[in-house]
Amino acid sequence: ISNISCRSTPGFSLSGGYFTHQFQELCPLAFNVACCKAVHNIIFISMESCFRLSRWSPVFFYRLFSSLHLTFVQSALCFTMSDEVGALVFDFGSHSLRAGFAGEDNPKLDIASLVGMIPSTETKPARRIIVDDWDAFEDVVQYILQYLTPQESSHHPILFSEPAWNTKNHREKIAEILFEKFKIPAFYVAKNAALTCFANGRHTGLVLDSGAIHTSAIPVYDGLVLTQEIIRSPLAGDFLLQQTQRLIDELNIELVPYHKVASKEPVNEREPPKWKKRTNLPETTTSYENYMVKNLLQDFVASVLQVSDERYDQSQADTFPMVGYEFPNGCNFDLGHERFQLPEALFDPSILLASFLESGGSSMLSMSHIVASSISLCDIDIRPSLYNNVVVVGGTSLITGFTDRLQRDLNMKTPPSMRLKVNFPSTAAERRYSSWIGGSILGSLGTFQQMWISSNEYNELGKGCVDKKCA
Repeated sequence: ISNISCRSTPGFSLSGGYFTHQFQELCPLAFNVACCKAVHNIIFISMESCFRLSRWSPVFFYRLFSSLHLTFVQSALCFTMSDEVGALVFDFGSHSLRAGFAGEDNPKLDIASLVGMIPSTETKPARRIIVDDWDAFEDVVQYILQYLTPQESSHHPILFSEPAWNTKNHREKIAEILFEKFKIPAFYVAKNAALTCFANGRHTGLVLDSGAIHTSAIPVYDGLVLTQEIIRSPLAGDFLLQQTQRLIDELNIELVPYHKVASKEPVNEREPPKWKKRTNLPETTTSYENYMVKNLLQDFVASVLQVSDERYDQSQADTFPMVGYEFPNGCNFDLGHERFQLPEALFDPSILLASFLESGGSSMLSMSHIVASSISLCDIDIRPSLYNNVVVVGGTSLITGFTDRLQRDLNMKTPPSMRLKVNFPSTAAERRYSSWIGGSILGSLGTFQQMWISSNEYNELGKGCVDKKCA
């Protein structure tokens, strides 16, 4: 952290009290404060081990030092803190799941939400981010615990991230499995949208989460999710993959996964590929082949697609430089207006094919539409706070130009009396792991420890205590 000194503040004790309390509240990773003292206007804070400040200082330290009248100068600030963080944070999604230790910057584990089944195809433990295969869910939890805590998994409390539309029965079932089968000491479940706000230094905001299955606009006020005002749209990552598959089929491109290619030769653009198939391949299932093709499509989307700054116009899109992409078998294509046309449907669903509209696409809402509609459903008194704190997260939001186009479209829909501010994490990891990071912060707060549901409490009150204690 930058060097810091303290101006004299009447009636202010640096040895504890207010400073220690505020430090623990605003800096969730800084706990177990041993002492705090000032020497020649320099603050020295001693903790158990070293503290990672790279992420949290812009949000938490600015508020802390402003409230305490601290200024940044050429001095020194020393931190130490323990790496021994007991709580685990689980964040399950329909595409992937994240797990790791509370207090850390990123999850230790980021894997697909798939479970291999023999002899049938794989199954998803979570579909549309609500668990519908409890046996697969238990297998996944078992794997995570063995990976993260192979020796003492029963010693770690678990903070679980859930979708805003999760049901009471599902959250109680999760608690039942974790307490009764895995014997965890404590449990808590929190809404992923609230955790996303927390990860971005906010307690109120409109979270636009564009993931794999759907894009959702979720209003959060004072840390509580307003469930009745949530709006969802199926225009998201999987939709883009379907449209990309259609384009590739129209171009007569054969999608060959990497593991099948033994060698390839360079060819000119749009020429038939020259490649040799790998021999003695192990037998794989159809579901595995589909999974590898899906990974290839995801790479194509991330590498080629771009959202136009304004409403898509083919003549204008053709003026931009073409972007080439080489497939695993050596086939390569340069794409022009197509790379703008595919993601345009996220912001203008009317561009979709007529056949798709007939199947229900006409009822789909664009990114800016679901944000504005969700806010309009909220109480008029909190709308200014929501417009001023639009938080954009999710893997689909990483497409080039996504946030710029969203900002432009929202400016056209925002009432003149409102001030619009679109916020988004600066790195891809923070945008993908936003709810996990929020859980990591929450699980590290000293004041949060009283919020855990202990195993004793669960045994005495039953699973009904989960819905009462976890807002």
